[in-house]
Amino acid sequence: MMNRVAKTITGFFLLALLFVFSCQKKGEGQLDSIIEGKATIYVDESILPIIEDEEAVFETQYNAKLHLVPKSENEVLNAMFNDTATIAVLTRDLTKEELKVFQSKKINPKITPFATDAVALIRSKSSNDTLIALQEVISFIKGTPSGNIKGLVFDNANSSTVRYMSDLAGVSVNNQKNIFSFKTNQEVIKYVAENEGMIGVIGINWIFQPPLDLQETVDKVNVLGVKGIDSAQFEFPTQDNLAQGKYPLARHLYIVNCQGYSGLGMGFASFLGGERGQRIILKSGLVPERVPTRKIVIRNKITKDKN
Repeated sequence: MMNRVAKTITGFFLLALLFVFSCQKKGEGQLDSIIEGKATIYVDESILPIIEDEEAVFETQYNAKLHLVPKSENEVLNAMFNDTATIAVLTRDLTKEELKVFQSKKINPKITPFATDAVALIRSKSSNDTLIALQEVISFIKGTPSGNIKGLVFDNANSSTVRYMSDLAGVSVNNQKNIFSFKTNQEVIKYVAENEGMIGVIGINWIFQPPLDLQETVDKVNVLGVKGIDSAQFEFPTQDNLAQGKYPLARHLYIVNCQGYSGLGMGFASFLGGERGQRIILKSGLVPERVPTRKIVIRNKITKDKN
């Protein structure tokens, strides 16, 4: 009788512990592990296609569901500062000032570089000119008219491409004459394809891997070769040129994890930097952070097909 009572009390005690532990996990938001569960990831919209590819393979390989939220760079960062987002993919590293914001909240972001991307300049195929000097673009941003540039079109006033070109020019591209912003890279590509003389500024990944419904429009634009400020050569944003550091508008991609525990942020970052994730980068036309290994099988004999 006493043993039965003791077992009943022990069982009740264990159930109570499991209940408390379960509640604690929910309270901490730890509903995911490294390879399973659900997580929301904010993504710089200019590199969405490659992250969608990585997401698809990651979810196939593991019991995980990632919800990608494409936003402009400023919107992604604000979501992280406001604790709306704990995992993000950006086209640059965090600054010292941004790191201080996280450190003031006792958060230590885990930052993982995983690829090299490019800011691409595109023009309608109705124009035969496929070359542009970066200095000419910068001068146009600063207000100097150009016979080769009718206008510059960006994806979003708060985007990483706007920040990137503003940093190069030393002035904000926003509110400058003949410089326009839409909301997405798709809108930029469509507008440039239909308007001769306009130059679009987008993430090259949208050219390498456009959605199926955008492919016909992408076929109507040319990616321009760019001559760097200190260069005499025009370089296109090809995979080889990005790998060799020849293209002047290259940039690194990073995943920033502020979860603070071993969750899908850590798992997805490991996947991006791992063998399979890097192969996806390589096949996309971008440059992986680490070149995936290749297996070479050497056979002493070649067997002939008897048929």
